Amino acid sequence: MVNMQSLHSFGLNNSAKGVETLSTIEDVEALASFSQPYLILGQGTNTVFVNDYLGHVFKVDIKGVDITKAEIGYRIKVGAGEDWHKLVEHLVSVGINGLENLALIPGSVGAAPVQNIGAYGAEFADYCVSVTCYDVKNHAVTTLDVDACQFGYRDSIFKKTRPQRYVILFVELTLPFQWSPNLNYKGLDHLPDNTDARTVFDTVMSIRQQKLPDPKKVGNAGSFFKNPVIALSHYEKLKQQNPNMPCYVVDDHTVKIPAAWLIDQCGFKGKRWGAVICHQNQPLVLANQGKATGAQLLMAAREIKKTVLQRFDVELENEVRLIGSSGEVTL
Repeated sequence: MVNMQSLHSFGLNNSAKGVETLSTIEDVEALASFSQPYLILGQGTNTVFVNDYLGHVFKVDIKGVDITKAEIGYRIKVGAGEDWHKLVEHLVSVGINGLENLALIPGSVGAAPVQNIGAYGAEFADYCVSVTCYDVKNHAVTTLDVDACQFGYRDSIFKKTRPQRYVILFVELTLPFQWSPNLNYKGLDHLPDNTDARTVFDTVMSIRQQKLPDPKKVGNAGSFFKNPVIALSHYEKLKQQNPNMPCYVVDDHTVKIPAAWLIDQCGFKGKRWGAVICHQNQPLVLANQGKATGAQLLMAAREIKKTVLQRFDVELENEVRLIGSSGEVTL
C-alpha cells in the first residue's frame, strides 16, 4: 500500500494499493490491459481519500504548452499534467488574456474540464475548443469538441461517465486577440472598465487568498459543495422568510444560491467534528485541523447537507470527489 496523505490536498492519512505516473500517451494506452480497479488523479485538490483505496492510482503527467495564432485569437494546446494556475499566470505575463478570472484555482489542466472549473463570472467551457483524451472503452485516442464535452455547472461528460471512460491527455483553448475585462462579478465590479488583465489577475488572487485557506498550510479541498440551482418560485418563497437571501439569476425560471450563505445561516461556521472544521472565514470549505479522519469528514458533510435540506428544502451536492475503499462515496 502507498500512503496518499501527500497526494491529496485534504491530507487524510489513507493509502492506495499502488501509485504510478503516466507521462506519455503510450503510458495511458497501457491502461487498456490493466484489469484491476484504478483511479485517475491529477494534483488531488478536488479529491479526498476517506478510506484506504483498494485499487491503483494513476497520475497523468503529460506536459507541454503550445501557442499558435488563428484567425481571431490564440490557440493554446496544453498537456493534462500542467499546473492550471501557472498556465494562467504565464499567459497573462506574455499578454494573452482571458483566463485571469480563473487565477489561483488549484489543480492540473487535465482536471479543469472534468469539473468545468469556474470563478468570478468565468468558467473553463467559455474558452474550450476541444479535449483530447484516451477512450478506455474503445481503446483509442479521441478528441471531443466543446459540445461533445457536455459542460454544465461543475459538470461534464468526463464526470458523468462511470466507470471512468475518458483519460484526459490535452486540452485546447482559444483566447481572443481583442480582449476586454470580465468584471461582472462581486469583488471585481469596482474596477474601471479599462482595467488590464494583470490587475484582474492580482485582484482575483487577493480575494481568493483572503477567503480560502492555503491547502499547503491547512488541509482542504476548496469549495466542498456546489452552489445549488433552484426554481425561481422556490426562491421567492424562501425570500419571504429570509429577506437577505442572495441569489444569482441563471435563467427566467431558476436561480443559484450561494451554498456558503445557506451553511452560514445554519450556524456551522467554525463548528468542529473532531479535527475537521467548517472554516471560520469561508463556510463552504471544510478543513483538516491536524489528524482528521474520513469518518469525521463524512460526518461533517452529511450533517451540513441534512440541516440545510431541513431548513431550506434545498439539497446540497458535494463538489469534492470522495473516494472510499472501492470507489466514490456518496453523502
